[in-house]
Amino acid sequence: MISKERKAEVVAKYGGASSNTGKPEVQIALLTEHIKALSAHCEQHKKDHHSRRGLIMLVAKRKNLLGYLMKNEIHRYRDIVAQLGLRK
Repeated sequence: MISKERKAEVVAKYGGASSNTGKPEVQIALLTEHIKALSAHCEQHKKDHHSRRGLIMLVAKRKNLLGYLMKNEIHRYRDIVAQLGLRK
């Protein structure tokens, strides 16, 4: 779980205004933060399959948002991927 302060930081960094949470970049960044936290939890608790399923669902949601962004605005896609370090 990410804290309220960390969530506000991410929204301000990727969305411009603090209330601009609808941009795909903001949603992708928030999902990435949540995925990182859940990945650490799943590494520690290997038999927690319910959380693992949630993690897989979050990764799929992020993948769909990235696909949308890549299809519609490739320069924004490249910027967010570079900032978050998603592709290697």
